[in-house]
Amino acid sequence: MKKENLIVFDIDDTLTKSENQHQSAYMDAMKSFGIVDINQDWKSYKNMTDSYILKKNYEANLNKSFSFSFIPKFEEKMTESMLTFSRTKEINGAKKIVDFFMKETDYAICFATGSLLQPALIKLEQASINFVPSLVEASNSLFTREEIVNSAINKAKNYFQVQEFKNIISVGDGIWDLKTAKNLGIHFLGIRNKNLPDFKAEGIKSHIEDWDSFNFSTVKTELQIQ
Repeated sequence: MKKENLIVFDIDDTLTKSENQHQSAYMDAMKSFGIVDINQDWKSYKNMTDSYILKKNYEANLNKSFSFSFIPKFEEKMTESMLTFSRTKEINGAKKIVDFFMKETDYAICFATGSLLQPALIKLEQASINFVPSLVEASNSLFTREEIVNSAINKAKNYFQVQEFKNIISVGDGIWDLKTAKNLGIHFLGIRNKNLPDFKAEGIKSHIEDWDSFNFSTVKTELQIQ
């Protein structure tokens, strides 16, 4: 089936139950490099990405400029830490829904995460989510969510050989995911109830508790997609 539309999946707490493992490994990695005074008010950051938050805390603690060249060493340490925690599980119904989009609809899929790449791939693998590595964009060389989502969309265009997708739906559990979709002018589906008050304050049009409660016809109606 020719893919004319696109779903952009966030990963943490959208497809995988991985927020605790991610944050613990991220903090462990920072502390191993002497970054110990860490601002954990995540919503206070301009960009909710591993690379940007690392940059701000790196510069505040080590009193020197951050460079993306530091990312591979940091990512290796974070990955080692992640593998010591309990295996990541899927958000209810996530594996089934990814397979549904790929096999039964004209929607292509890609993945856009504020995480670093290797930890993100581990989460998807452990949760048995089907994915193509080249369709996963992370924050290794990008600071903003908008850049990450745009890059993921372009990767999907190249992979599925589509010049322009008719409709693009971004799916995420964070208020930053909704704001990113608004900034890019694409549709948004919210998932999980953790940030539901923030979602409602931003005028969200479509929301589900988890993938077991997903109805594609309802979502398309709410998003006014034909």
